[in-house]
Amino acid sequence: MTTNLKERVFGAMILEFFVPALPQLVKAAGAEFLFLDMEHTGISLETLKGIIAGCRGIGLAPIVRVPATEYDFIARVLDIGAHGVMVPMVETREQAEFIVSCTRYPPQGRRGAAFGVAHDDYLPGNPVDKIEAAHRRNIVITQIETPKGVENAAAIAALPNVDVLWVGHFDLTNFMGIPGQFEHPDYLAALAKVVGAAHAHGKGTGFMAADERWGKEYLERGFSMIAYGMDSQVYQKALAQGISALKQR
Repeated sequence: MTTNLKERVFGAMILEFFVPALPQLVKAAGAEFLFLDMEHTGISLETLKGIIAGCRGIGLAPIVRVPATEYDFIARVLDIGAHGVMVPMVETREQAEFIVSCTRYPPQGRRGAAFGVAHDDYLPGNPVDKIEAAHRRNIVITQIETPKGVENAAAIAALPNVDVLWVGHFDLTNFMGIPGQFEHPDYLAALAKVVGAAHAHGKGTGFMAADERWGKEYLERGFSMIAYGMDSQVYQKALAQGISALKQR
């Protein structure tokens, strides 16, 4: 999966429906990546490992949003097979440097070595080759969710091996003191600053679109990685439309 700003990629954000069929369902719907959320859910690593295994071999990239900037979360989700991590509340280059270091093996980083496990498909082989493959595959997504993060967006985007700057829109408006005001000039200016910083350094930009209108709008604003809705909202919306239509008969 590419994160080049010139390429657009689409996927799903999952907070509720951690079921075995999930990977194939979203792949069949046209998704290219699958975000599995640990920040706002009670999902365990054991359950995540099963979902990630279901992504193997079907052309779907599983990416985990970890709950915090901690080595234990970042390295462990990669070891169970995630193709990358999304990390919330990234505000400085130093934070981003630490995140990147957790995803890369020495001498480039501090990731501990475990081979012949889930992340390399339990296969034998040369560790040097496996390290190079992991470095090529795994992506790092930093969430920009505070005014400080916006202020430092250019420094974060400039860091090698940070692949995507992802705007956490609700948190950003909350921290700006304008909760939910997504047409506020200050919020729109912050969006433009993040997109400009990412594009200036050849990095991708990401956003979770609640519906088609938002998705198209943010593509026009220069975002390149779009997660369509949250699973519970997508299901609830479709169910509500169907029930409403039946009640009108």
